[in-house]
Amino acid sequence: MAEARCPASCGELIQGWILGGEKLISCPVNWFSTVSVTDGVPGKNERPRMRQMLRSVLAYFDQPAERVNDLHISFDSTIPVAKGLASSTADIAATALATARHLGETLNEAALAALCVRLEPTDSTLFRQLTLFDHQTAATQISYDWQPAIDILLLESPQLLKTEDFHRRDRQPALLASATSLERAWQLFTQAAEHRDCSLLGQATTLSAQASQRLLVKPDFTALLQLVEELDLYGLNVAHSGSVVGLLLDRQRHDVEQVYWQLQQRNINRHYPRQHLLTMVPGGVR
Repeated sequence: MAEARCPASCGELIQGWILGGEKLISCPVNWFSTVSVTDGVPGKNERPRMRQMLRSVLAYFDQPAERVNDLHISFDSTIPVAKGLASSTADIAATALATARHLGETLNEAALAALCVRLEPTDSTLFRQLTLFDHQTAATQISYDWQPAIDILLLESPQLLKTEDFHRRDRQPALLASATSLERAWQLFTQAAEHRDCSLLGQATTLSAQASQRLLVKPDFTALLQLVEELDLYGLNVAHSGSVVGLLLDRQRHDVEQVYWQLQQRNINRHYPRQHLLTMVPGGVR
C-alpha cells in the first residue's frame, strides 16, 4: 500500500489575467485529501477522476494499461466539495503520487502538474511553495520562497459551483477588464513575499477579490470589506471559481471572537452560516 495527501485551498490569493493569460496563486490550508492505492479490486466509492489519474500515471511509467483493473483506491477527505476549496485537485494530485509510490516510482512537481492539467484546471496547492500557476496549461510556474504565518477564517456558503461549469463561461472580457488590477495585485504579492509582509499580502488578495466580483459575485462583499477595515484585518480573499470567502488574520494579534460577533451582528452569516478557523500551510503533496 502507498499513501499520499494534498491540502485544500481557501480559494485563491490572487487569480486573473497576468502575463498574457489567466493565472492563479492558491492558498493552501490545513484540510487534506488522503488517498491510498493498493493491489486489489477497484471499489465503487472513488471520487471523480481518481481512476483517470491512476490510468494516466500507469501510462506515464509505461505500465500495462490492464493493470488499472488490479488496483484499489481508497480515500479520506476533510475538504467540502464544489465550494472553491481545491477538493478535486487534492484528490487527483494525491492519487497520482500514491500511485507512483505504489509502483516504486517518484513524480516531481512539474510532472505532477502536467498530469493534473490534462484532466482538469488545477490549483497550485500541489506545489510546496506558493506558486503563480497557469492552471489550464501548467506553462507558467513562478514560485515564491515565503510561507506566510497567517490564519484564515473561512466563511463557507451553502452555494455549490463546479469548477468545470465555471470554466465553460465566456470570462475573457471580464478578465481583460480587470487586467490592470490583477497586475497591481501581483506586484503587491511579489512585494509581500520579498518583505515577508502580511499586510501587503492582504492588500494583494483584497484587490484580486474585488476584481473577481465582475465574474462571480460574493454576497455581502461590501460589508465584508468594511469589516476587514474596521477590525484592521490583513485583508480578504475569495474562491474565484467557488463560493467561499477567507478573512486573513493572525489569531494572536486579532480578536477572532470579535470577528465572529461582528459577522453575526451584521447578519453576514446568513450567507455564510459555517465558519472555520484554519491556518495557511505549505502546499505540496505529502
